[in-house]
Amino acid sequence: MTKDVISGMSSHMDKTIDSLRKEYQKVRTGRASTSLLDEIKVDFYGTLSPLNQVATLAVPEPRTITLQPWDAKMIPPIEKAIMNANLGLTPANDGKLIRLNLPPLTEERRKEIVKQLKKFAEDAKVAVRNIRREAIDDLKKLEKEKKISEDDLKRAEKDVQDVTNSHVARIDEVLLHKEKEVMEV
Repeated sequence: MTKDVISGMSSHMDKTIDSLRKEYQKVRTGRASTSLLDEIKVDFYGTLSPLNQVATLAVPEPRTITLQPWDAKMIPPIEKAIMNANLGLTPANDGKLIRLNLPPLTEERRKEIVKQLKKFAEDAKVAVRNIRREAIDDLKKLEKEKKISEDDLKRAEKDVQDVTNSHVARIDEVLLHKEKEVMEV
């Protein structure tokens, strides 16, 4: 029974870390990444569609993203959507292809991004701790219902704490990796 609670808790914590990684992918670093454009929706003949469903996205160079719309008439709405997304990117088109050049980040901007990354990491740690609290509450409920002994409860609480500590350490690793990527010139 305690193993079920702990494995469920661990999978929830894994999802929290995955969510953090996805959040980090959206953060603009010095390198171009198509994931910067994941949240952008384009008016495609009256329907809001994700950018990757109306154009082919590519990263030909470290600081350039190219978009090749499947329909040339879509270039103006795509440019408008990118401008409205407030990413600090200005689209340039040649009639067939839209280029987004990512300007190099200033030191000040890099530090702001790192602060943002640390906030995301702290939010993830809080989520992990909340999951830990819920797991411990579930274990105490099992003990109250006499489904596990007090000794089992203490052992399980220690296991829960160990799993929590390992997930917090993984969050720190993810943060450190992304921080290095952002501070890289």
